[in-house]
Amino acid sequence: MHFDFTDIRLFVHIAETGNLTQGAARTFLSAPAASARIRALEASLNAQLLYRGNKGVSLTQSGETLLRHAQIILRQVDYLRDDFTGPNSDTSGHVRIFANTTAVTEFMPEVLAEFLASRPGVTVDLQERLTQDIVRAIHDGTADLGIVSGEIDQTGLEAIRFSTDRLLLAVPLGHDLANCKHVAFADTLKYEHIGLHEGSTLLAFLRGLMEKNGYERALRVKLRSFEAMCRMIEAGVGIGILPESAARRHMRTMQITLVGIDDGWAIRERFVLVRSLEALPGAGRALVEELVQNAAGGIK
Repeated sequence: MHFDFTDIRLFVHIAETGNLTQGAARTFLSAPAASARIRALEASLNAQLLYRGNKGVSLTQSGETLLRHAQIILRQVDYLRDDFTGPNSDTSGHVRIFANTTAVTEFMPEVLAEFLASRPGVTVDLQERLTQDIVRAIHDGTADLGIVSGEIDQTGLEAIRFSTDRLLLAVPLGHDLANCKHVAFADTLKYEHIGLHEGSTLLAFLRGLMEKNGYERALRVKLRSFEAMCRMIEAGVGIGILPESAARRHMRTMQITLVGIDDGWAIRERFVLVRSLEALPGAGRALVEELVQNAAGGIK
């Protein structure tokens, strides 16, 4: 078995883009050279790694296995480089973060803006993922930090609590529930619900609760942002559940009312997940500290 770091990076880039030519370009190789390297890699491993089609490539089961190991190898190389950047190692390096919808849209932009302003040598890859994918990525080492809410299996991970996430029900003015201070989630299911897009952590969480409570209808509308949800609610299309920070911000400019949710799951603790805080590169540890400090200063 023989391959080098160029082969590993090339394979990861192809997997991420779903396209051999684009993956080659990201690795600064020509398409023919990249194709030859992938064929040699498959021969070395005695396994087919890619399904090749007219619209691009996809990974075989062997390809998925190699991708998981390749990402870990590249992250460890990054850690090695960061450990030798000197005493100010938190001012350079790369941090990959997998986070839930609320984190990506509501507070991470502000946290990262402040964090990166004083660290021009640091780069960050922030991706929205489902909770189970976040946990898996931290276990596998394919992400440095994971940001999640609610009850999760923390076995084998370090979980640093940094704030509380509260979910509220948003309804249009004049709605049947508009004068309620609190409502049980089950009592909202007689009304049409709207929600976030497919792939969002909040949609996946609420869909599970809806199925458990017998909500058999499809969501009336699915949208890309909390702002779009609130505008649709304001227009009377349906009602929706969203984080308190987003709900209160949009309530200032839209004709909606917020109602508390009685169910215990509506108040959820937020955690940063890591495999080992001590083993993180300096930039990763500094970002965890920044999150905790920002929470103490007012992340909602």
